[in-house]
Amino acid sequence: MTAKWKKSPPALIATFDSAIEADARLERRQMFGYPCAFLDGKMLTGLFEDKMMMRLSEADRARAAAALGATPFEPIKGRPMREYVVLPPAVVADTRKLRAWLRRAVAYVESLPARKPKKPRRG
Repeated sequence: MTAKWKKSPPALIATFDSAIEADARLERRQMFGYPCAFLDGKMLTGLFEDKMMMRLSEADRARAAAALGATPFEPIKGRPMREYVVLPPAVVADTRKLRAWLRRAVAYVESLPARKPKKPRRG
């Protein structure tokens, strides 16, 4: 039996859209029916149900966990996505804090190596 995922609340989607609009380099796409933001083809933040997750460096993940209570992002129980944490609702609701963490996510994703182009499939 597969779990049915809930849609993100409209207010959360509006908060997400407002936060990513601050950086014109971010591309908004849908992933599994949820809004996400990409930079140079690499995902850096997104929504999942009623949560917002961000891709952060190891140091920032530790800082977010200690200072904010951020938790690893697990779309499926027991299967965390490496490098992603769920931001607490109080941080998401605070525009200044949210944008500060988004800048950290952007800086981290900018530091990652360029994605290799996919090889064409044979057949």
